[in-house]
Amino acid sequence: MPTRRPPVSSREDGRSATRRPARDTTAPSAAQRWSQRVTEHSDALDLEPGTFSHDDPDEVAQALKRAAERSTRRKGTPYQSAMSMLNFYINRAGAHLPQDRRDTLERAKQKLREAFGRGS
Repeated sequence: MPTRRPPVSSREDGRSATRRPARDTTAPSAAQRWSQRVTEHSDALDLEPGTFSHDDPDEVAQALKRAAERSTRRKGTPYQSAMSMLNFYINRAGAHLPQDRRDTLERAKQKLREAFGRGS
């Protein structure tokens, strides 16, 4: 069985190289917030300003339905586009979305299903 060679150090004196400083954990700059740009300037849907800030889930659902049916650039059905944009917004907001807003948007999903005749 061959004998193992000792690890080769990158430095002559055997010390390890210095570590890089930890990454900065501050919030991304405005240029890096791609999800906000997608929500504001989606190629699939032209959303009305304030679509996701309505307090009434039915208003959110109706605004998404109007945008999806009006769009000529979407790849799927209007229902798929509207639901996809709503899920995208909820998922990308993550932990920063207050619970009452999340609840409103989750209720908007059911209203959207009903608006497209898919509710149960």
